[in-house]
Amino acid sequence: MKRINPFHLIIAVFAFAASSVASSAQELLPPEGYQYVDSIVYRPTAAVDTTLVGKDVFRDMPSRFGGDDATVVVEQSELVERSMRKHIEANSARTIPGYRVRIFFDNRQTARHESEAALKKFTSIYHDVAAYRTYTNPYFKVTVGDCRTKSEAMELLSRIKRNFPSAFVVKENIQFPVVDKDNAYIVDTVKVLRPVTQGL
Repeated sequence: MKRINPFHLIIAVFAFAASSVASSAQELLPPEGYQYVDSIVYRPTAAVDTTLVGKDVFRDMPSRFGGDDATVVVEQSELVERSMRKHIEANSARTIPGYRVRIFFDNRQTARHESEAALKKFTSIYHDVAAYRTYTNPYFKVTVGDCRTKSEAMELLSRIKRNFPSAFVVKENIQFPVVDKDNAYIVDTVKVLRPVTQGL
């Protein structure tokens, strides 16, 4: 079997890295007549506390080896641990009973386009509220919010009624609401390709 010279391997890695940097720099160059501009986007925050994602309660106990004051050991059946993991995996996309506010409900020929417009209008005004567009033959629907109680849904309704006067509360299965309602979305900046506007 032929041995690989480590020096040649290092040169190959550097050449690959340099070509990757050059190709990514070329990708950022806009086509002629276009330019990249910064655009603000609003992303919903996670419905769970992201600091806990991937952590295992059975393994993350305090330990003197980790610099803690004491060591905690959990003595339990392996069956309990496996059952908990299976339960988490099986219920990762589970919905719960709750309430939403319906801002659009129609079955006319123009309903598809109007539902898209209603969804776009809503998300441009209310960045912190989840919005869902669905089709249940023959109706296009746009519902917003993930409210655990009817009073939360009524509060949301009063908040959006000015922009959506025909909105009403509906009982529906909802996604788990975000953990921190005061910080329900993240503002971020992305590069968007736009035509160059000629100055007068």
